Parts: sequence; structure tokens; C-alpha cells
Amino acid sequence: MNIVILGAGQAAASLAAKLRGLGHRGGIVVIGDEPAPPYQRPPLSKAYLLGEMGLDRLTLRAPDWWQEQGIALHLGERATRIDRDRRVVATERGEYPYDQLALTLGATPRRLPAAMGGELPGVHVVRNLADIAGVQPALVAGRRLVVIGGGYIGLEAAAVARKLGLAVTLVEAAPRILGRVAAPETADMIRALHRAHGVEIVEGTGIARITGSDAADGVELTDGRRLPADLVICGIGIAPETALAEAAGLAIDNGIATDALGRTSDPAIWAAGDCASFPTSDGRLRLESVGNAIDMAEAVAANMLGADAPYVPKPWFWSDQFDAKLQIAGLNLGYDRVVTRPAANGGSVWYFRGGRLIAVDALNDARAYMIGKRLIEAGRSPEPEAVAEAAELKALMA
Repeated sequence: MNIVILGAGQAAASLAAKLRGLGHRGGIVVIGDEPAPPYQRPPLSKAYLLGEMGLDRLTLRAPDWWQEQGIALHLGERATRIDRDRRVVATERGEYPYDQLALTLGATPRRLPAAMGGELPGVHVVRNLADIAGVQPALVAGRRLVVIGGGYIGLEAAAVARKLGLAVTLVEAAPRILGRVAAPETADMIRALHRAHGVEIVEGTGIARITGSDAADGVELTDGRRLPADLVICGIGIAPETALAEAAGLAIDNGIATDALGRTSDPAIWAAGDCASFPTSDGRLRLESVGNAIDMAEAVAANMLGADAPYVPKPWFWSDQFDAKLQIAGLNLGYDRVVTRPAANGGSVWYFRGGRLIAVDALNDARAYMIGKRLIEAGRSPEPEAVAEAAELKALMA
């Protein structure tokens, strides 16, 4: 059986490795449009952007590994079409037949439209190696950076730039930072962290346009203010990469729609990672995280080989900002109550829905994260009052 994997990121590397680990001896072809072999994305906006991590440490597997495993890497090669009738992937360079196809296409950063100045030189996104190569030379101490977007990518970019000595202003159109992904209590901790490091945060104010003729020189806000800028970073979210799947007639629903096994509307085609949505008890879900890219890819690999086991996500996330680490376990969808616990230089926020623990955010509190994660994964739920009042979190495990 010949398996083609389209996309060459974390999910692709995990899927290919799992196929071989489970004993698949047929052909495996990985096709990616970037010239670099599969690499980690999270350090791009943190350690790699700071210059603290080289490409060798970013790469997921040594070059020899792919050869030893008999996996053909086709890099810097853009796929143009999926021919489902002939079971062929067409690229700029040729055609690749498949018995089964896995789509691990990832996601693309959202950009402001050209009419708002989104395509001016000096306006950057932070998603891949080429993006970092473009923005890194501009991160010079004393320059003025405006970050658009108060989600994790925007906040991480702001933290790196501030550490490098830039004057940083972050603008969030929603009433507060992290509005879509975290409770106000978590946002309060993160906001305080950034302000303590000299980041100016503007919330509840939209962007009218990025100004400049030859290059970005400022950001005009909807309240009439203008923020001067030497460069702008847009961190306004990502969109699942679905164009190829859509053109091939596959079902799309907040990403490439799969069933519980990771199979798309075509029985010979599967999807995993940031580009894929899957059914859960809370409705159809798409998770943008390293953990999901690895776990779903491995589940899909097993199901391609006949395991027939539904994918059950165990969500976990993290974000490094300045010298602080935010760790998140579970999904806070539909929470109706939070309990907070202070800790040195941070604390934890515990999310409940209908009295049941569903997620934990822990800032500089690894113990709270680990205990919360273990409780959630075991399907156990302490009472909210017990979390609030426990002198020692370990007692919640009893």
C-alpha cells in the first residue's frame, strides 16, 4: 500500500513515524511546499525568533532518519490538485499515485486586506521560517513595533520584541486580550505580566488601517489615534488550509471535515492537525496545537492501517512569554464558573461546567497544571469549593 502525506509539518512527521512504527512497509511519500524538512513551529515566535535556538534544534528528525525509514521527502514542492478518480496528487513537478492520502496541510495566518495596508512592506506575520527570516532583521532595539491581535501569537511576538529592546504597543479590537480562548482572570495575569515588562496594551479598539506609502509607518485606530511604527506584526489568527481539499470536492466544516477516525468524505483520504475538524460530544472541533497535531496524526496512522479506533483528544497547550510559562490542560468550552488559586509569580484558573472540571490555566504553576491535567484525563472532578479551599493541591487526587 502506497501512502502519500500532503503537508510537511508536525502532523506529517508524526504520522509518517507512526506508520513505520506500526509496521507499515509500503511506500510513504511526504510532500511539502517549504524547502525545510518538518520542524517545530512553537519555538518560531519564541526561542528561534530570539536567536536562542538554531534550525538544527528546530528540525524534528535528522536528515538520515528519513532515508533509514524509507520515507521519500519532496520539499519545496507545491501541490496543485488532488485527482480523486485516479488517486493521484499533482504538484508543480509531477504526479504521485496513492492508495491512501493523508492531508496534514496546517493553517495560514490571517492578514489584513491590502485596502487596510495589510500588504505594505514592514507588515509581518509569524508562522513559518520564511516569515521569521523576514521579520528578524527588523527587530532592532529602539525601534517601534505595533502588534495587532491579543491572542497567543501576538502576545508571544510582543514579549520577544520587548526582550530585544523594541518599544511595543499591542492592539486588541475585542474588549480584552485572550477574549476567545481564556477567562478574564487568565487575561488579567497575562496583561499584568506584559505591562510589568513595558508593553503598552490597547484593548477594545479596532484598526482603521496601517499607514505608509512605500512601507508601514504607523497604525491608525478606529478612535482616531495614530500609533507610529517602524514595523507591524499581525497576530489575528490562522485559517485552516482547505483550498486543495475544497477543490477536490471534500466536505469542509471549520476545516477539512473528518469522521471520528480522521477519515474525510472520501474513504481513501484522511486529515489531521490544524487543517482538520472532527466530531466530539461538544460538536465539531478543530484544535490548533502541537499536542493535537501529534495525537491526531498518530490516531490517523493507526486507522489507515485498520485500527478502527475513534480519536479522543486530550488537549494541552502552552505559551512562553518573557520568563513566564502558561500551561493549559483541557478545553474551557462553555464554562460557567471559574475558581482561581494564587501562586508565586502567577497562579491557576480552574474552569467548571455544570460543576464538572473541564480545564485549567496555570501561569508559573506547574503543580496546578499537572494535577489539573491528571484529573481531567481521568474524568475526575473535585468540587469547585474543594479546589478553592485545598491547602495542598495533591489532596484533590485522593
